[in-house]
Amino acid sequence: MTGSILITGASSGIGRALAFEFSRRGYSLGLCARRLELLESLRDELAGENQVAISRLDVAELESVPEVLHKLTDELGGVKIVIANAGVGERSFPGEGTFHLDRKVIEINLLGAMATIDAGAEMLKKQGGGQIVGISSVAGFRGLSGTPAYSASKAALSTYMEGIRNHLKQHKIEVTVLNPGFIDTPINSHRSSRPFLISAKKGARLMADMIEKKVWSSTVPVWPWAFITEIMRQLPERLWCKINV
Repeated sequence: MTGSILITGASSGIGRALAFEFSRRGYSLGLCARRLELLESLRDELAGENQVAISRLDVAELESVPEVLHKLTDELGGVKIVIANAGVGERSFPGEGTFHLDRKVIEINLLGAMATIDAGAEMLKKQGGGQIVGISSVAGFRGLSGTPAYSASKAALSTYMEGIRNHLKQHKIEVTVLNPGFIDTPINSHRSSRPFLISAKKGARLMADMIEKKVWSSTVPVWPWAFITEIMRQLPERLWCKINV
């Protein structure tokens, strides 16, 4: 069954790949991101039978989130799935004068996602139900020394979504949390090591399958990341500290 989907951070990376995948599956799309010119190009590439509505949105501008999402929903004539995908990654360490980068990560990855979820839940409640999807990360399972703020933002997002699941279920709104491993996107292209890397196209296909199945939570792909993250969780902190360099 198809319908309409809102995707934040749709101009590149996972969001862009999801736009192509859901368009292929017959969904109408409401796409938003900071870079309007990239959205316009994406809309042209997606040109076909499915409706595509776009709007500029920086989710860190929290007050703008409800207005933009409501606008896109009105253009689409309603929406059934809201995907909080917008995110950034920055390398920043305490005491090195880079706290502004930490703040940026938290504002976009956590507060921006929460603002998206809040506005999405309001709309879906009025429409009688639907689904909210949060794109988290395997980086949220333990604190990574190279990107501590990114790990914190994703851990907090996953915990937040777990916390809202029961309340939203009362309103017939399903909550899905997806934790990608290394997917070939600009956010991790600078890394010298990207174990178990998969293409954005494959990652989007796997995620779309999980979203349509309304899974509660999953790594992407399931194997080997479900196994790896379980080991990450169980490692004693002193051992984790030694290998987490």
